[in-house]
Amino acid sequence: MADPAPTPASTPLWPHVHALGVVAQHGSFTRAAQRLGLSKAAVSQRIAELERAVGVSLLARTTRSVRLTEAGRQLVEQTASSFAQIEHSLAGVRDLAARPHGLVRLSVPVALGRQHVAPQLESFLRAWPGIRIELDLSDRLVNLAHEGFDLAVRHTGAPPETHVAWKLCASRTLLVATPAYLRRRKAPAHPLDLAEHDCLPYLRPGPAVWSFEREALQPG
Repeated sequence: MADPAPTPASTPLWPHVHALGVVAQHGSFTRAAQRLGLSKAAVSQRIAELERAVGVSLLARTTRSVRLTEAGRQLVEQTASSFAQIEHSLAGVRDLAARPHGLVRLSVPVALGRQHVAPQLESFLRAWPGIRIELDLSDRLVNLAHEGFDLAVRHTGAPPETHVAWKLCASRTLLVATPAYLRRRKAPAHPLDLAEHDCLPYLRPGPAVWSFEREALQPG
């Protein structure tokens, strides 16, 4: 019968070393397999591959028990703190998922931020005390990646394809005038008439340009 093929040097052996520690802890391949969620044969194969990789027996097996050899004991003891640290780190990550915390940098348009976002911050921060908010009120288009923002809220119907976007709500721009102004000046009948009126555009970077669309008539 041919000897099994050696384990390639590039094969990661951390799962094998972990399996060895679990076998040593439980003193049984069967109980170790249950703990690891593997078959007994898979655990036995990992130990055999590990022994081939290091070139020495790591477990002494009998029909009734399994125990570490001196080499196996040394390997388990020297790696135990590393696996304990990994478990501790994983627990910390799980805790992050349960209790989010950290800094969130958010950019929103000035008017939207003052009227809708800022008033909600107090209740949000009470509900999530581990989170800090850095709110940027700006109508310019920020570069999320280059400027370090986590989120940006913008009025647009065509978000960049390189970003993940969710529609928060529908918005529209209105052209308004006070009744007193319309009593003094004739109401415009066409967008071109606005050139003869006193207009107050919302200041944004770039030239003030108004665009209009004809509203579709509803059937019926």
